[in-house]
This record gives sequence, structure tokens and C-alpha cells, in this order.
Amino acid sequence: MRLRQFWALATTVALVQGGAAFAEVTVSHSNSPAMGLAEQVSSLMGVEHATIRALGQNTLSAVAQGKLSSKAAKVPAPLTGTLRYDDAYLASQPSPSGDVEWQCLRTALYFEARGESLKGQFAVAEVILNRVDNPSYPHSVCGVVNQGGRKGCQFSFNCDGIKDVMREQGAADRAGRIARLMLDGAPRTLTDGATHFHTNAVRPRWAHRFPRTASIGAHMFYRQP
Repeated sequence: MRLRQFWALATTVALVQGGAAFAEVTVSHSNSPAMGLAEQVSSLMGVEHATIRALGQNTLSAVAQGKLSSKAAKVPAPLTGTLRYDDAYLASQPSPSGDVEWQCLRTALYFEARGESLKGQFAVAEVILNRVDNPSYPHSVCGVVNQGGRKGCQFSFNCDGIKDVMREQGAADRAGRIARLMLDGAPRTLTDGATHFHTNAVRPRWAHRFPRTASIGAHMFYRQP
């Protein structure tokens, strides 16, 4: 079975390559009793070896990594290097930009956490992305940030009746840089999987039931059981 699966993979690569010369590589699908099991296995192994030589190691590696698939999922690669929570590190990053998901995360960080330290802002970003990964919440950043319900908005800036205009350009740039790093795969190590947070000024009822995972600046962080 594994040999046949390999041949199916090799055939797919042949089609992707479009025009590579594999005419001399043939396979017999005969199930004749005259050919014993050993001969059949040997024949298929010969085909495998010929196919490997024809494809080349680089092509096979590309297939294994999904690089030849036009429908490969765009999963962000883990951020390389060491993430630092300081302004110098943020300033060293490329000028941020992005799609609507980036805009939603940037906006949430600006209005929910711009008065916090860098760690505090990264921590809020972790909560939003942890919710995106949690099946109990919408599966997009914008869906999480704009989620409402019978008891109001999940993020208070969406329900305060104030027009969402980012007037502090420095804070907006910082929020955009944090959002870009987090969406690009920065590690989430500050909140231990937190899905909720609140300021020290309030004490929501769920805070008595959810385990607290971190306390950063004016925010407390919790993970929904």
C-alpha cells in the first residue's frame, strides 16, 4: 500500500512539473497469478527508484513541504530570532501594514491597551489570537474583536459610543507594529493561553471561576476552562 501511495504522489509531481520526461518510466498493473508477490514488489521498487532519479531530491523535498501545491494554507512561519518587549526592537522592524485582520488587531490594541506597557499590549494581542484559535469564538481576528452578545460587546471600545479615531500617531504606530509581529507568528508566552482579561478597576463574575494566568500592568489575565 505504501508503494502505491508513493507512486500516486510521484505521478502528481509529474503532472505538476508539466513536460518532464518520464515516458521511459512505466508500471505494470497486472494482477496475473504468474507474477509472484516478490516479483511485484521488486517491480514497484524499481519504479520508485527510477522515479526518484527522474524527479531529483529538490523536487521531492518541495513536495514533502507542500511547496508545489497552489492551494497550500498560508500559515505564518514562527518568528525567527528573539522577541524583545522594548521600543528599540519595535522600531527596528519594517514599517507595518496589512489586511483587514491586521487593521482589526491594531485597532483593538490601540483602544484597549495603548496605556499599557509593551508587554501589556502584547498580552492583549495574545488574548485575541488565543480566542481566534479557540472553537468557542469566531475564527478571525475581526470576528473576535467585533463580537457582541446579549450582555454587550466583548471589547468595550466597540460599545462606548465614541467614534474610533486613532489620534495618537505614536500609539497607533506601536499598536500596528505589535499587531504585525503577532500575526506573523511571534510567540505567545506572556499569558499562558489566556482568553480573558480585565483591568484592576473591575471584577467581572467570571473572574471567580476562571484560573488566573498572569497579571501585567493594570490587567489581569484568565484562561477559560
